Amino acid sequence: KDILAQPPLAANAEQRKAIHALQEARGFSPFLLDGVTGSGKTEVYLQAMTAHLTAGKQVLVLIPEIGLTPQTVRRFQERFNVPVALLHSGLNDRERLQGWRQAREGQARILIGTRSAVFTPLPDLGLIILDEEHDGSFKQQDGLRYSARDFALVRAHQAQVPVLLGSATPSLESLHNALTGKYLHLKLTRRAGNARPPGMKLH
Repeated sequence: KDILAQPPLAANAEQRKAIHALQEARGFSPFLLDGVTGSGKTEVYLQAMTAHLTAGKQVLVLIPEIGLTPQTVRRFQERFNVPVALLHSGLNDRERLQGWRQAREGQARILIGTRSAVFTPLPDLGLIILDEEHDGSFKQQDGLRYSARDFALVRAHQAQVPVLLGSATPSLESLHNALTGKYLHLKLTRRAGNARPPGMKLH
């Protein structure tokens, strides 16, 4: 059956270029998607995921705790005809175990979670996406200290899959890596669709 429950939105030239680069990626390839607010980063994520899901792969999407908005999750669930698992602090232990198990057994094709989801076993991993990669909540400061962003890169390298870091305000570290060629730098400089930048008038 078709994995798409809804057709993709029309992409502008910058989005198409980013989507094409991600679809062509082979092996470990780190990307920085540097896109202004409203530029349609989520649509790029969704279209990049399509090829991997069609190939029977799993996709890990990491989002900051504060960014775990129901509408973001709903967009993923509404676009694809595949099982989606969630892992975040708002779940009870039983729900969390269920999501972890679905991911580990390969039933969940998409796993959306906050930083600790980066450790979840995914036997058919094909792509890792980190949204709002600059967000401080990807770092755990107490107990086991780690950065989910850094571990996502290590994990993508081990699994030999592409990893996409997205942000409207990239961290200096990621920007440096993109500018020095360690990451492939994808830019979205204009708002997507009919979104208009806020008007400014000088009196």
